[in-house]
Amino acid sequence: MKTVSNKHDVLGKYFAQHLSAMTSDISPKQIDRLWQDIVTRYGEPQRAYHTLNHIEQLLVQFENIEQVLSEPHIIALALYYHDVIYDPTRSDNELKSADFATDALSSYLSPEQCQQIHALIMMTANHQIDTLVDSDKYNDAAYLLDMDLSILGAPWPTYRQYAKAIRQEYAHVADDSYRDGRTAVLQGLLAHPKLYLTDHYYNQLETQARDNIKYELASLAAL
Repeated sequence: MKTVSNKHDVLGKYFAQHLSAMTSDISPKQIDRLWQDIVTRYGEPQRAYHTLNHIEQLLVQFENIEQVLSEPHIIALALYYHDVIYDPTRSDNELKSADFATDALSSYLSPEQCQQIHALIMMTANHQIDTLVDSDKYNDAAYLLDMDLSILGAPWPTYRQYAKAIRQEYAHVADDSYRDGRTAVLQGLLAHPKLYLTDHYYNQLETQARDNIKYELASLAAL
């Protein structure tokens, strides 16, 4: 997963491995069709951050924590599909992505597995774990949400590129409106007692993430 030239092929191979591990009732051709749908969606022109680069970054991390997950294949598929629908002008992207995943996978996975993936994707809307989640699935959900927010705790130059990419996705929004909206989002994040739910991510990224958010807030205030 290290080189750009074969990134799509490698990501596709991992997708096939995780899906094949969950069902024998699917052909390579069917898997490839599902994968090409994902590639097409993540390659849409309105995306600057929510691209396959984002999925690649998450899967690199996934490989490091896979052994502590109880259902790694479910988490992997949730990662692949969690931003498959992304329209910056809408507020229901998570629901649309969750529904897309369920529709795509329902012919191959059990209803329970599809429900799990749907619920996990929905949790990325507010990055809070559904109170109905079983205790044995809480840990998996926490790691999924922490991976999705891990960019906040990246080194400042990486975070700055992320912030620029988000601004690019909202190019249709005027500077003052973007400043107000983005400020509200970032202040909402800072208000959480903990940005990260797992000790693994909290210990590594919490301090850097809060510093990054404060730096971005300062730059927004200067607009």
